[in-house]
Amino acid sequence: MGGIGVFSILIIFFLVWILPVVLILSSSKTRGGEKLAWLLLVVFVSWFAWMFYVLLAPLKNKEAPQQ
Repeated sequence: MGGIGVFSILIIFFLVWILPVVLILSSSKTRGGEKLAWLLLVVFVSWFAWMFYVLLAPLKNKEAPQQ
């Protein structure tokens, strides 16, 4: 038997699917509930949601901390 097995293909697809989740979790663009919403969107819509995350997050402007 040669070539790539079914298990190897499944592993590759899983890694490609989980990559946006890892990128959002490690991003500092959002936090809290907004990050959770993006993660849920990525889980159900995958790469398209991640592309929207890169383009749109954060959805609302953060005010600068007052000193």
